[in-house]
Amino acid sequence: MTHTLHRRGTAESLSQDYVMIMLKAIDFNDTDYIPKLQEFLRICLRHDPVNIGCETKGCMYEYPPEEIIADTRGDTHAVFDNPRALAGALRDLKGADLGLSVVVSGIFEKVDECLSKAGLKHHTANFSLGVWGKTEKLPGNDVLEITTMCGHAMIATNLAKAMIEEVRTGRKTPEEAAGVLTPNCTCGIFNPARAAKLLAKAAGKNS
Repeated sequence: MTHTLHRRGTAESLSQDYVMIMLKAIDFNDTDYIPKLQEFLRICLRHDPVNIGCETKGCMYEYPPEEIIADTRGDTHAVFDNPRALAGALRDLKGADLGLSVVVSGIFEKVDECLSKAGLKHHTANFSLGVWGKTEKLPGNDVLEITTMCGHAMIATNLAKAMIEEVRTGRKTPEEAAGVLTPNCTCGIFNPARAAKLLAKAAGKNS
C-alpha cells in the first residue's frame, strides 16, 4: 500500500498528477541504500518534477533540492505533472538499475502507458476503494481534492478552505496559495501545480 493512493479528482485533473516513491525493504536491500535514493532524486530532477522530498528531511518548498539529496535517509519521493516527464524519469531509472523498489501512483492506464514507453511493465497494482463510514462528515470534494494530495493528512481542511478564500478575494494568486499549502506535506508528495488549478477552480477563478 502507499500513502499516495487515495488522491481524489476527475480523470482530467488526475492526468496531471504522478507520484514516484523509492524505498528500501528491511532486511532485504537496506544496506548501502542512501546513495541509491540520492541518485533517484538526481534522475528525477532531470525531468522537471513539480516537487521532490524525503520523509526524513522535507520537500523542495522548504529546502533546496541539493540539501534534500544530501540529507536523504528514508522513503524518497518525486511528483510530476505530465506523463512525458514521468516516462522519461522511468526510462532513466531503468537504465540506472538501482535495485530498490519504485512505486508509481496515478491513473492506472496512464501509468501503464508511461511504463510501456520506458520499456517496463508493472509488477503489482493497488487500487483505492474509497472512503467508508460516515462520509457525510467529510469536507466537500473541492477541499478533498486538495487535502488528499498529502497522504499523511498534514494539509489541514481549514487551511485549504482559507487558501480558497484567499484566492477568491484576490489576496493571493492560486500559485501563492498552493505555495502556502505545499510545505506542510513534508514527504514531498503534494503537487503544487495541480493544487493551484484546484484552488482556482474552487474559488471560481477558472476562465
